[in-house]
Parts: sequence; C-alpha cells; structure tokens
Amino acid sequence: MYLVDSNVLIEAKNRYYAFDIAPGFWAWLDHAYANAIVCSIEPVREELIHGGDELSDWARSHHEFFRPMDDPATAHFAPLTQWTYTRNYTAAAVQEFLTYAADFYLVAYARAHGHVLVTHEQPRPDSRRRVLIPDACDAMGVTYENTFSMLRSARAQLGLQFPTAA
Repeated sequence: MYLVDSNVLIEAKNRYYAFDIAPGFWAWLDHAYANAIVCSIEPVREELIHGGDELSDWARSHHEFFRPMDDPATAHFAPLTQWTYTRNYTAAAVQEFLTYAADFYLVAYARAHGHVLVTHEQPRPDSRRRVLIPDACDAMGVTYENTFSMLRSARAQLGLQFPTAA
C-alpha cells in the first residue's frame, strides 16, 4: 500500500492535478483508497485542513482516507527518534521533525505497516537544517517513491474529459 505525504496532495492541487483541471486524479485516489492501494494518516490531514481551500475541503470530506496512528506505528517512535539524534542535524531541525511535522509519523507508520511512502522530497543525507523523509526512510528501512512512480506502479489511468460545445 502507498502512504502519501501532504506535499503530494498539495503539489497536485497547486499544479498538475488541480481539482478543476484533473478531477481524474482525485477520483483515482478515491478508487485507490477503496481498493487498499493508497492512504495517508491523520497528522497529514491535520496539516491539510487548515488551508481554507479545495484541498482542505477534500481532506475534511475524506476523513476515512487518513488512518489514525496506532500502536504498531508508535513502536517505531523510539528508534526513529534515536536515529534523528545520532545525525548532525541542528536542534531546530530535530525539533521540527519530532514535534511539528507529519513526516516523523509518516515514516513510523510506513515502517510499521510495510507501506511505500510517497513524497516529493529528495534524499540529502548531508542536510543539517532539515530532516528529510527519504533520509529517515533509508535509516528505517522504508521504501519511498514519488507520485509518478506510484501512479505507474499502481497502473493508474487518468482519463480526459472534453467539454461539450455551448
């Protein structure tokens, strides 16, 4: 199963899969969720619902898409936290990762459930100012990929609709 980061949904909404341009992407997400292909977690939903836009409306109306944190995921908090402190990150980067962002929870949840984490972030193992999802995934043995790889692997097809003449 694929576990999507908030940046996947935000980028889709803002650019290439905007609700008014590519409703097929959002319909595919509904289909993929219903068929146990894709989901996200509640901390991602919490990031999205404060946007005051179509995506926040979508996140509010798709509560089931966002799974709650559970005991198997929380079991990975300690090893992920320990790894974070062993790296050369700034204190601010560590605090952001461990306290404010959904990224920490995504990595733990993906590890616990064997999900592939989908994000637009790229690995930067030498980063000091930000803990990036791909680097945390590598440390925890979690597979990650980008939106397009997910869509191809899931064999998604987003059909076009043509407006009728007025």
